[in-house]
Amino acid sequence: MSSDLDQQCINLLRFLSVDMVQKANSGHPGLPLGAAPMAYALWTRHMKYHPADPQWVDRDRFVLSAGHGSALLYSLLFATGYDLSLDDIKQFRQWGSKAPGHPEFGHTPGVEVTTGPLGQGLANAVGMAIGEAHLAARYNRDGHMIIDHHTWAIVSDGDLMEGVASEAASLAGHLKLGKLICLYDDNDVTLSAGTDMTFSEDRARRFEAYGWQTISVSDGNDLDAINAALDTARADTTRPSLILVRTHIGYGSPEQDSYKAHGSPLGVEDVKKTKQALGWPVEPDFLVPDAALKHMREAQDRGARAQQAWNSRLDGYTRAFPQLAAELQGRLRGDLPAGWDADVPVFPADAKGMATRVAGGKVMNAFAQKLPALCGGSADLDPSTHTALKGLGDFNPAVEPPDEDKQGSDGGGWSHAGRNFHYGVREHAMAAISNGLAAHGGFIPFDATFLIFSDYMRPAIRLAALMGLHVVHVFTHDSIALGEDGPTHQPVEQLASLRAIPNLTVIRPADANETAVAWKVAVESTGHPLSLALTRQDVPTLDRIRYASAEGLRKGAYVLGDAKDGKPSLILIASGSEVGLILDAAEKLQADGIAVRCVSMPSWELFDAQPQDYRDQVLPPRVTARLAVELGVAQGWERYVGARGDMLGIDHFGASAPADVLLREYGFTVANVVARAHALLAG
Repeated sequence: MSSDLDQQCINLLRFLSVDMVQKANSGHPGLPLGAAPMAYALWTRHMKYHPADPQWVDRDRFVLSAGHGSALLYSLLFATGYDLSLDDIKQFRQWGSKAPGHPEFGHTPGVEVTTGPLGQGLANAVGMAIGEAHLAARYNRDGHMIIDHHTWAIVSDGDLMEGVASEAASLAGHLKLGKLICLYDDNDVTLSAGTDMTFSEDRARRFEAYGWQTISVSDGNDLDAINAALDTARADTTRPSLILVRTHIGYGSPEQDSYKAHGSPLGVEDVKKTKQALGWPVEPDFLVPDAALKHMREAQDRGARAQQAWNSRLDGYTRAFPQLAAELQGRLRGDLPAGWDADVPVFPADAKGMATRVAGGKVMNAFAQKLPALCGGSADLDPSTHTALKGLGDFNPAVEPPDEDKQGSDGGGWSHAGRNFHYGVREHAMAAISNGLAAHGGFIPFDATFLIFSDYMRPAIRLAALMGLHVVHVFTHDSIALGEDGPTHQPVEQLASLRAIPNLTVIRPADANETAVAWKVAVESTGHPLSLALTRQDVPTLDRIRYASAEGLRKGAYVLGDAKDGKPSLILIASGSEVGLILDAAEKLQADGIAVRCVSMPSWELFDAQPQDYRDQVLPPRVTARLAVELGVAQGWERYVGARGDMLGIDHFGASAPADVLLREYGFTVANVVARAHALLAG
């Protein structure tokens, strides 16, 4: 079983966690008490990491998907020597603390992703495992295993109940992600009840059906059994593994095996009883025995040796394959190759034009060859979103596809080196996996679906914004103008909903050339996710000799066409496909003697980031007659049109009909824009 020192280290993790929660009078002691042995086994005998360099490229990734158990992770980080002190963890859940209530990416050294919303961490881990598999397949060569690490996760009953986890686990099994290993804290208890109330399926058989290896450990305190299970999991390189570890929530406490141990401090008396039951001194709080800390801190030397050995391998790899090494290191640094956008097309003026989704596909493929970090795919919608990277292969197990129709993209074969990811109809997992790819490093991940289905992705989009991850979401079919599919597929409130997320940039380009610039912005912008909203229907490609350059998109809004003297009495504002509508309406209004300015506003976020003087140049405060036009709810536009302005939008659901009929019936016509403008000026 375990030695006395092992047991002391396990209890160190348990009671640092318990004391954290008790001092904060807030938190979740149940998971750390039950899961400490499996975490100890993993972190001391199986996981590859270097506390002095949390960003070491070839480290194993660890995800605490059950993020409510954050105290356990902070205990591990402190004990193994990361930059998280005992004083830091004593400030658990307090203002300014490095140990917040749930793990936060970029906030605490050693935290790989922000977790807490259950299921997200497991899906992020799938993304990380995809990232490792792709980089290994693309860059490793015989005798040069430069990318070779595992992704580990601790998951809970709640994680496995969530739909996003099911979506991601299904895909992981299909993709044969053999370096993904999840430890399941199988304690039969959730926050409000035992799992017998809600969760009676056979989880092992379910994951076996997904294509996972499953291993059961009947006693979560049996270190030998846990270590043997971890060895077995690592030995299977063709299947992800789920290790079902039977644990006791709140182990050793008076509330053991009760939901009452899940999410509340034990209380002073029960903390005392728990310490006594497990043979731990009652006083002082936050006790750190020297022998236990010394043993846990062996991770520092172990990690230094592992990284030094890897550095030597990297030197040999660089000498043998200098171009590949330069490409890989550039990707991992986040560099953009010189001239990456040199071949992005400039689209000629065309009254018929093209759909911005089609333009987006042309733009992506114009720079994809020069930008190997760009990888991604759609939720079974490549033919509609136009996001397939042609000739760059499909990420899939390295087997022959059954036939060309089922291959899914334009050539390039199947292997883990392929850059087209096929997510199936799994929008939520797609977004969460994209987050995992971005957090792993070496990728500019994109995903794609219809704008209406951004609703299925919202939790993961929000987390990407919270983490500041560089993920590009391509949303096509961006308005009721998609037509006959009807209101179930016609986005109305989605633009406003996405714009409400802090640190997310939403861009809705007006034509093919704005789409080209939007993609450049999406690639160049780091520190946050971006969403591109693109049309299904053709829109005119504007004459950029007559109108301003599409480069104005970079500032979020710009004057596209103006009154002859530059002193408008009316400002028309639009995004996306409605920009062409306001330009046509402006011609009618100018014929009526009205001085009109047309403003293309593809991105509120980019515009709001501009200096006030620029914003005042585009929207002069003196001009209060402003009309915004957008195929979506009016919510939010008041900040740009002002108290005396107006907004032509859609504050109701759509209908099933051809697009031109819908636009006419809902008032998106030149005649109605002109009438609304006259009424605004008359008022």
